Amino acid sequence: MDPFLQFLLALAIVVMAAKTSGYLSTRLGQPAVLGELLAGLILGPTVLNMLHWPVFSDQLLGHILSHLAHMGVLLLMFIVGLEVDLEAMVRAGRPAALAGVMGVVAPVALGFAATLPFSFGLQQSLLIGLVLAATSVSISAQTLMDLGVLRSRVGVTLLGGAVVDDVLVILLLSLFVALVRGGGGAFAVLLVVARMAAFFGLAVWLGGRFIPHLTSLISRLPISEGVMALAIVVTLLYAWAAEALGGVAAITGAFLAGLLFARTSFRQHIETGMHTLAYSWLVPVFFVSIGLQTNVRALGLKDLPFAIIIIIIAVLSKVVGAGIGARLGGLSNRESLAVGIGMTSRGEVGLIVASIGLSAGLIGDRVFATVLLMVLTTTLLTPVLLRALYAKPAARPEQQEPGPA
Repeated sequence: MDPFLQFLLALAIVVMAAKTSGYLSTRLGQPAVLGELLAGLILGPTVLNMLHWPVFSDQLLGHILSHLAHMGVLLLMFIVGLEVDLEAMVRAGRPAALAGVMGVVAPVALGFAATLPFSFGLQQSLLIGLVLAATSVSISAQTLMDLGVLRSRVGVTLLGGAVVDDVLVILLLSLFVALVRGGGGAFAVLLVVARMAAFFGLAVWLGGRFIPHLTSLISRLPISEGVMALAIVVTLLYAWAAEALGGVAAITGAFLAGLLFARTSFRQHIETGMHTLAYSWLVPVFFVSIGLQTNVRALGLKDLPFAIIIIIIAVLSKVVGAGIGARLGGLSNRESLAVGIGMTSRGEVGLIVASIGLSAGLIGDRVFATVLLMVLTTTLLTPVLLRALYAKPAARPEQQEPGPA
């Protein structure tokens, strides 16, 4: 069969499987991403090994789908940046900031310490710690909304803390990638940091100075979807510049582009268009592609202790770290516990960090499969624990609106 026809068939199967499984997942009260990941596992070498079917003989098909998946990651990170409400994060105040910071420090420290006895190197251990530091509160926010407490102190702290958490993880990942590529030595480290600082400074200055004016100008020109085209071009250029010039991960550039466009008056228009473009096919391709390159059957009995420890640390590090941060910020013990539980799910940011580590050769297939298992487990566990906590009568008073600070 013609390679292009193979690509069309494979893409149709991937998108259809992602959307169908995502729908079934939401019907069961779980996030769509869980179903999309499971669809990838079923289509991948774990079960069906789709890319090795006789009809898919093109050896480049996997690489093409991988490129599309990377595009999905860039658009996903642009949307994350676009949805970051810096003013709301500031209003969330001290509890959110402390929960976000401690929700990064504890997983990195515990993950690093737990992996060293398994003969991982320094770089591998740090990367696994960064994977554990990520958080995704979409399912937690939906659960709190269902319980009627999303606008309580817990909900506000959880949303603000998640923003702080993700920004810190992205910055730490960028620094980590830059240092790994730059090599050792004090001078090399200084050079890497200077290169990063120059990129961030120039990118923010140029974006802040020209993006609002360009967006306004193009919106008045007779160009079909001109503003959306500008957002895509800037995202791709920032992603390229981040890696090629700044020495940091490409997703950082896409995230930064989202932050800059969020400051324009066309934020809502861009968000609507980008959501349609990303979530209709590119982001689902990314989540399914994770399963396509993961073979859970490769995990043997000897990998079981490491997998169990990673899952336990994934839960405890967020409950303890983010919980302590929220408690230091003035929340009650029960509220702090709810914040810690709510930040347990890792989701897409953790998968992105792990994917970068796999592409860079810092972690192998077995570790990646373990990370995927951890992501699935925490995604399933988080809403169950939140509902169990709020089922207790003592939790109900938190539903009231938070008073002025």
